[in-house]
Amino acid sequence: MGGAFLKMASLRCRRDPCGVVCLILTYFSVFYADYVVVQYVLIPAYSGSIWCSLHGSAFNVILLLLLACHSKAVFSDPGVVPLPDTALDFSDLRSQSSRMSDRGCEGWTVCSRCETYRPPRAHHCRVCQRCIRRMDHHCPWINNCVGELNQKYFIQFLFYTGVASVYATLLVVSAWVWRIRSERDGGGEADDAPGKHLIVAHYIILLVESVLFGVFVLVIFYDQLASIIADETPIEQMRNRLLLMKERGSSLSSSSSQPPPHHATRKPKLALLREVFGRGSVLCWLLPLYSGGPSVGGVAYSALPDYDV
Repeated sequence: MGGAFLKMASLRCRRDPCGVVCLILTYFSVFYADYVVVQYVLIPAYSGSIWCSLHGSAFNVILLLLLACHSKAVFSDPGVVPLPDTALDFSDLRSQSSRMSDRGCEGWTVCSRCETYRPPRAHHCRVCQRCIRRMDHHCPWINNCVGELNQKYFIQFLFYTGVASVYATLLVVSAWVWRIRSERDGGGEADDAPGKHLIVAHYIILLVESVLFGVFVLVIFYDQLASIIADETPIEQMRNRLLLMKERGSSLSSSSSQPPPHHATRKPKLALLREVFGRGSVLCWLLPLYSGGPSVGGVAYSALPDYDV
């Protein structure tokens, strides 16, 4: 599986150059933010104070967690459905449908692109060219799919990006206020002092970067949590809406408009969150570590459903 995933990662880089650009932009933005905060915010405004060390340590810890979560989301297997060792014959697929239902294999489908069976809630990614278990979407910012096995790390990356954006914004605003007060009291730089315009430019760029990334990840973070609590990926939401519109338009009977099988019994919200973040302590949900969840790192599907082909 490891070799296949590395091969798939190489394929993503070739098929999705936008994802490679987004990866470079992400790391550049993180290192630029760290440079501006340390060089132009903390040292001038908090030099000689314990707050310089405290803010510097806290901000860099957040960035390290951000990069760790991002790396896990990029390089972790999102839940690739394994391919069979030999080609499968689907000519008698219809005759097998009754036995699938009898033996509890509802939800298994056939992917015409991968030419294999895929488990319930798996979908094909055109970029990765493989089926992904509980696929949410293909994200260019991690150049990988967000699926059953790496959704936790993706959400953690969003969380720490939002925290870093808010923190950087507060630090820049506080440093800017400090500079204005220093100049007003006569102890600061003159208006034409060398380097002042460069510092202001760095402040403005970092503020714009922090606000844009902060709002962007906040929207996605909310969408991810709402999707988990609803127990429905965006792909499933769109499919169910289309099915509902089709059923309403054709005036089908109520018996044919039952929800998908995985919605037959609603799970508690906490149980749904634990399926993604793990069964450990809630504090462990903030760390990019395996925490014993039923979905993260521990589920294995065979290439075939539980019936004879």
